[in-house]
Amino acid sequence: MIDFGTALRYKPGQSFKETIGTPYYIAPEVLNHNYGKECDIWSLGVMAYIILSGVPPFNGATDAEIMSAIKGGKFHYNH
Repeated sequence: MIDFGTALRYKPGQSFKETIGTPYYIAPEVLNHNYGKECDIWSLGVMAYIILSGVPPFNGATDAEIMSAIKGGKFHYNH
């Protein structure tokens, strides 16, 4: 669940530009190359969604399709 190879010590107000992470869990801000610590909350939300539904909120056949779905921001939760 965690890749400590990409971990950094966060300094308040710091922003990042690298696109790193597992496609299903990447926040839209990461894809736009301007993000901070808040992207971790997005990833936690994705994990909670998967735990509750059994499927990721944004899906696709390829990484590019998954990232496009994330940028679109639309999902459907089937009860």
